[in-house]
Amino acid sequence: MPELAPPKTPKPNARSSPAPERRLKARRRQDRVARWLVTAGGLGIVVVILGILAFIVMEVLPLARAAKVVALAPITGAESPIRSVITDDYGAFAVSLDAAGMVQARRQSDGGVEREYPLAPGAGELRSAWQAPCSLELGGFYANGEAVLLRVGFGQTFDGSARRITLDEWKPIRLDLELAGQIPTAVYGRADDSGGATVVSALADGEIRVVTKAITNNPFSGESSEELTRSTLKSPVPPTVLLLDADRRNLYGAAGSRLLWWELATENPEPTVLEHDEPVAALSFLKGEVSLVVGGAQGGLSVWSAVPVPTGRPRLEKLRAFPSREAGIVSLAGSFRDKGFAAVDAGGGVGLYHSTAERVVWSSDSGEVESGAIFLAPKGDALLVASATRIARFSVDNPHPEAGFKAFFGRIHYEGYAEPEHVWQSSSGHDEYEPKLGLVPLIFGTLKGTLFSLLLAVPIAVLAAMYTSQFMHPSLKRIVKPTVEIMASLPSVVLGFIAGLWLAPRVEKVVPGLFALLLVGPGMVVLAGILWQRLPDRFRARYRVGSEVVLYVIALLGAATLCFVASPSLESFLFEGDYRGWLLRVMGLQYDQRNAVVVSLAMGFAVIPIIFTIAEEAFSNVPKGLTLGSLALGADRWTTVVRVVLPTASPGIFSAIMVGFGRAVGETMIVLMATGNTPILEWSAFNGFRTLSANIAQEIPEAPDGGTLYRVLFLAALLLFLMTFVVNTIAEVIRHRLRRRYANL
Repeated sequence: MPELAPPKTPKPNARSSPAPERRLKARRRQDRVARWLVTAGGLGIVVVILGILAFIVMEVLPLARAAKVVALAPITGAESPIRSVITDDYGAFAVSLDAAGMVQARRQSDGGVEREYPLAPGAGELRSAWQAPCSLELGGFYANGEAVLLRVGFGQTFDGSARRITLDEWKPIRLDLELAGQIPTAVYGRADDSGGATVVSALADGEIRVVTKAITNNPFSGESSEELTRSTLKSPVPPTVLLLDADRRNLYGAAGSRLLWWELATENPEPTVLEHDEPVAALSFLKGEVSLVVGGAQGGLSVWSAVPVPTGRPRLEKLRAFPSREAGIVSLAGSFRDKGFAAVDAGGGVGLYHSTAERVVWSSDSGEVESGAIFLAPKGDALLVASATRIARFSVDNPHPEAGFKAFFGRIHYEGYAEPEHVWQSSSGHDEYEPKLGLVPLIFGTLKGTLFSLLLAVPIAVLAAMYTSQFMHPSLKRIVKPTVEIMASLPSVVLGFIAGLWLAPRVEKVVPGLFALLLVGPGMVVLAGILWQRLPDRFRARYRVGSEVVLYVIALLGAATLCFVASPSLESFLFEGDYRGWLLRVMGLQYDQRNAVVVSLAMGFAVIPIIFTIAEEAFSNVPKGLTLGSLALGADRWTTVVRVVLPTASPGIFSAIMVGFGRAVGETMIVLMATGNTPILEWSAFNGFRTLSANIAQEIPEAPDGGTLYRVLFLAALLLFLMTFVVNTIAEVIRHRLRRRYANL
């Protein structure tokens, strides 16, 4: 039998053999390019986020910058000690009243005298002088018993683009106090816009004399009439310091360590006497003349204000205290622009303070100035301190005096408030407003809105995801899951619009039924489940496993219909026919139409799809072997889901909840349109709140670029950024621990 030839080995094709190698190299190149692109994209996202963070931080940093005060060349040449000093908005002139009664207007550029004349010719020696706080007004009392007041005015002209400041005509107001040779212990006066004035003088016997010159102008004839009135007040001790507000409604005085307060608007005003910690040396007002700045003879500084009480007249109370200076306070000056003030002590030390922020803006204890009258420029960019021989000048750069940790996060006793509170109120109806930039109500509102939303969204979303993944029939799952995911595409502005204008009024009508649904709804679903289990097996076999969800939906809709229809009856039976009045009367809760309940319903609609989608993926990704093994060992379906599937999927579920938390924290339009935007600190579900994100959206369009409010809004954005970052970091740590714990299941 012939031997069989061995099979021939085919020769490699020289043309086709390099093709697989080329394809392999092409794939490697594609993998490298894809890896580079993914890495570059990830790094780009990190860089963008860090860039946004850096931009926010750069906008916030100026709030923490210290004030910059620079000493300028003083104005010299005074022949008598200067008692009062005033400057204009642009620092062109320094107007002073000296001990000889001469008014001088000197150019700050070269110190030259532009105008000089006696304030009250023929009145004799100038006995005392004063300067009205936050005003271009000064005055003096003379040996002949006359008080003279002067309002200093400035004008401006333009030569092309160059501004030139001019001096207006100044007309002093002279009033004879008729003291019959008595020497008063204190004199003070204020002028008004019509040319009238009020002067108060304290005598040694405790009598306070009030002289008022009122001028009435007839708008038709142009004629004016003058009326002079005199009245007296009683004081338990003769004051050595007096201060009168511009409206002549409140008179303050000090005698030793006693503070005195008369409410001139009342009939037969009696003084309120309060004890101060040390002898009072100086008094002044903050802007608006609501609060009183008190300087002590031992260097103490404090702010007092009238505090409302539930019954009776307001009481004068010390709101804030500042660090004492090394020497007694000589003079005080309020700011024209904010609730700040300046103080100079007997040792020549000068300080700038802000009342609301309760902080020392700047302080100098070097004694480089001689103590005397002090004046803050109307724009707050300059400080003048007058002395016996010169006027010391300082430039002030402090764009955010009201900024400070306590102003943003502390409990502050604001003017007109009965007690310290956390308040956000960025605007008001007048310029004398005290800024209330407390961020605590906004942080609280953010947490409140998030908590109420997650209380509704997390149970519904997680349980729905668990049921859809583990119990629902696949044919129904293919319908339910995409439908829920489509819900996430609804714009939040649409949800907010519907919640604020449509949902809120309807929820208000059925609140008793809505809360009854929280009890009746789960009960009806449980009854539906029991009913399904009691049905004959032949009947249930007609339907696919998981189809019983339709029965649960019908039961839930029936429960909702029953509760909403019965809501008026429940209100009559349980709440005496008026649940809003009952809440206020019995529980002290005010019901607002746009409240946390409405927000939780609307925001839950926005958050549920996100949590549901991620949680359902976590349930579905549990290895089938674990489920089948549990069932094979005899566990039923529910036990398998609770004991095996749920722990294994817990890292993904936790991630879903944290993603929902981030979505709720950053939500803007829903809370902006459905909460009423009331920055209050109450956990009640029946009133509104204001969140950080909604506050930014509402306030930023009208915030002046670079102003304090503008930068505080960026601070709110930084807090929101940090809040989300911290929560996500903690969530990631917990997720990794859960993953390691259940990795061996």
